Amino acid sequence: MTARTKELTEAGLAPGRVAALTSRVFATTGGSVPAVSPLTGETLAQVPVSSVEDVPAAFARARKAQVEWARVPLRERADLLLRLHDLVLERQRDILDVIQWESGKARRHAFEELCDVAVNARYYAQVAQQHLLPTRRAGLFPLLTRTTEVRHPKGVVGVIAPWNYPFTMAISDALPALLAGNAVVTKPSTQTALSGLLGAELLADAGLPADVWQVVVGEGRKVGTALIDEADFVCFTGSTETGRMVAARCGERLIGCTLELGGKNPMVILDDADLDVAAEGAVRGCFSNAGQLCISIERLYVAAPIHDQFLERFLARVRAMRVGTSFDYGADMGSLVSRQQLETVAAHVDDAVRKGAQLLAGGSARPDLGPCYFEPTVLSGVTPDMDCHSAETFGPLVSVYRVADEDEAVALANDSRFGLNASVYGRDVRRASRVAQRLRAGTVNINEAYAAAWGSIDSPMGGVGDSGLGRRHGADGLLKYTEPQTIAVQRVPVAPPRGLSYGTFARGLTTALKAMRKVGHK
Repeated sequence: MTARTKELTEAGLAPGRVAALTSRVFATTGGSVPAVSPLTGETLAQVPVSSVEDVPAAFARARKAQVEWARVPLRERADLLLRLHDLVLERQRDILDVIQWESGKARRHAFEELCDVAVNARYYAQVAQQHLLPTRRAGLFPLLTRTTEVRHPKGVVGVIAPWNYPFTMAISDALPALLAGNAVVTKPSTQTALSGLLGAELLADAGLPADVWQVVVGEGRKVGTALIDEADFVCFTGSTETGRMVAARCGERLIGCTLELGGKNPMVILDDADLDVAAEGAVRGCFSNAGQLCISIERLYVAAPIHDQFLERFLARVRAMRVGTSFDYGADMGSLVSRQQLETVAAHVDDAVRKGAQLLAGGSARPDLGPCYFEPTVLSGVTPDMDCHSAETFGPLVSVYRVADEDEAVALANDSRFGLNASVYGRDVRRASRVAQRLRAGTVNINEAYAAAWGSIDSPMGGVGDSGLGRRHGADGLLKYTEPQTIAVQRVPVAPPRGLSYGTFARGLTTALKAMRKVGHK
């Protein structure tokens, strides 16, 4: 037994523990795919693979279970989410160990996933009645028309989750779907399926009835496509290229979807920024989860008067970062998820340096730490002909640019096909807010990199342009999983009374409409 394998066993990932998780995959083929830890290159488990034929079978079970689940009172469905909230916090050591072993991230970034699931579960449980109970709406005629909006579940929601945040992305987006009375079939990434399966285990322990949550595992082009062909609504998080295919497939079936896709997120540092606060925020924004975060920062636009002072502080913090993975909170940054991701980062760095960019920090893989580690890397002098200028790197790489003023910063920040997240640093919050409103991004953080907007889950989160469609969080994140129905009760027919000509009826209705307009504008 190697030292790392011994550590794995001590972390609670013994063969019996792993087998309990993998048993939750809906699969009949007998095939499997290895779950390989990027920390060591060792295989953690053999995860069963679902066939294309398994997917409709899983949906059939989910549809049958959904009928009964939708009949469960809303208060009881909300209570289940609160029990999940408590379980996630109580079992956090087990959860964090699984996430770290499977994804390679530092424990502090695994903890973000755990918190996100707990916060989403609590929030949606608390707002359930506000958004889902029947709601009175203004009727056609005051007193004569009684109109009610009713929300029905879509049916069975398909969730396709990515590898970068495997626990929260497999669970958090689907919690409001469950709350609304839907069943869920989720397909976690094959690279990080154990974290998604751990979520299924926790939901079952919280009291979710059998078959309401189904998990299928397999290649996206096969199993993912089969999922889209069966679902009543699709929630997808992943690359822009794949997102386009998901949207097209959903369009053919006339079903809804939400897509959170790529980003090339900018941070604008104004000339009145607190330099230490900005430097600390930039380190977190650029290198959380080794940069494998859709809302992480890949472009820094720094006002010329404070550029050198900021850069000095920023580089000092970058060079002092502790890279590695420990099962405590000691490491600042962990591993990339795979050798493929490492190769992408290295290729972007090499291309930029070859074409004239200056390497200010990092720039190298760290095989001494493990097979997929790469140093936090900072470049300057990046030009449009370099791959990392406009394409998403999705790794620990950031480019720094000197700008003359806020107008140039805004113009450059908006010069992107993406529009997911952005950040503005400045002491004058009113000025920073005005700059924020000029940025083309679905979320903008002021004096923070990403956590403020992401964590404000009462407000919608999502992107524009090539960063996606639709929103998670807030009312949007719940109501998208429902079909609205309008029921209107009319006390007097909307037609001329017997014996009254339509012309007289029309003149009377015209007078009434004019009066209603005046009342409505008082």
